[in-house]
Amino acid sequence: MSGRLRTTGRAATAALLVAGLTPGAAVAAPTSSAASTAACQLQSGSVTAGGDHTARVITAGSPPTVLEKRRYTDIFPDGQVRLSGLVAHDPVVDQFGGGYHGHVVMGAGLYRSFYLLTEAGEVDRSQALNDRIGGGWGEVTFLDSSYPKNPDPFALAHHYSLRADGTITRWDQRGSGWLNPRTASGFSAVKTMALISQTATYDTFLANTRGGALYTIRLPKTSPLKPVVKKLRGTTWQGFDALIAERCGQYGTLLLGIDKDTKSGYLYAVGHANGTATVIQGLGKVPAIFADAVNFRYTKEPGEAPLLFGE
Repeated sequence: MSGRLRTTGRAATAALLVAGLTPGAAVAAPTSSAASTAACQLQSGSVTAGGDHTARVITAGSPPTVLEKRRYTDIFPDGQVRLSGLVAHDPVVDQFGGGYHGHVVMGAGLYRSFYLLTEAGEVDRSQALNDRIGGGWGEVTFLDSSYPKNPDPFALAHHYSLRADGTITRWDQRGSGWLNPRTASGFSAVKTMALISQTATYDTFLANTRGGALYTIRLPKTSPLKPVVKKLRGTTWQGFDALIAERCGQYGTLLLGIDKDTKSGYLYAVGHANGTATVIQGLGKVPAIFADAVNFRYTKEPGEAPLLFGE
């Protein structure tokens, strides 16, 4: 593919996934490999049409299990949020009961979102804000961020977007400024992505295409931006509209795929990515309804969260 993904023109279908597992299909008894992932968890969140933040903890197993967490209401104006990057939780913010921050796209604008909780666990409306960073985001279809594990994680963070025309852009954040935008084109076939690896020299995303393929896209931290693309699977991944990934063990990834047409989620244990040799094990349908249009990954405060190392 000469390092790029090309549109195949095939329409997406509702049938999915790896190892013969399809939505609603029976799940085989867990193997020893599945048992080893049982302690792995990811925390997925969503923005509702009413502007609320929801959260649930999904634990690997066969089948997976779900713990629904508290909803925080009216974080955003109704119906405005189109995209959300990761949302980080700072458990201790001065005298308050913790806080959450991240980035969202509302309309064609990019915003930094931040809110604190009271000691009683309620949203402190006097300490909530949505600060506009800039415009021109109307054609963006994906947003996420990568922070280093560093005493000062904001010394140099990286933010990524994917436009509808297939252009990936990376910015460096130093302090409050988004600097040095670098782009790579040729990704118009990509439907969505999830960050799976963070190192000093590259970030890697897992991406599915409208034609059903699953790829890794390694983005070296160099200029110009020259992606390294590897195919993991060739078919059956087209039904997922959102992917959320979390580290599982030393080298693996726990992956949640969300099909918004059926409001369903499916969980996978993904081995350290190595092209078509990558081991991907279906863990089954998640017993929850994924009804919201905007999904994201919750993480610990940048600098404290373990780095992803899935590739």
